[in-house]
Amino acid sequence: QVQLVESGGGLVQAGGSLRLSCAAPGSINVINAMGWYRQAPGKQRELVARITSGSSTNYADFVKGRFTISRDNAKNTVYLQMNSLKPEDTAVYYCNAEGWRGGSYGAFWGHGTQVTVSS
Repeated sequence: QVQLVESGGGLVQAGGSLRLSCAAPGSINVINAMGWYRQAPGKQRELVARITSGSSTNYADFVKGRFTISRDNAKNTVYLQMNSLKPEDTAVYYCNAEGWRGGSYGAFWGHGTQVTVSS
């Protein structure tokens, strides 16, 4: 019923860049943290980057120095700037938000956006 909307995925050559965006619906009253996860075929979904409402961040080791996460709290939107992309970055990228909805706290997800990095 409630889901996030990701955009910005696509096909890019190795070494290129993409910028992902994710917007949370207004029904999520408070976003405490938002993040990006990814899942490649046959692999577990894994954390890419996460950012809190206070702008504290954490990154997976495999993206440190290449990806940057940021957010616009007023818009409940999170971004992921991906530079120096590698073929192993190919995956479906999912946005996650932690917040309040209907008087309860929960996690919300988008349907994902495909990122394909060619060699």
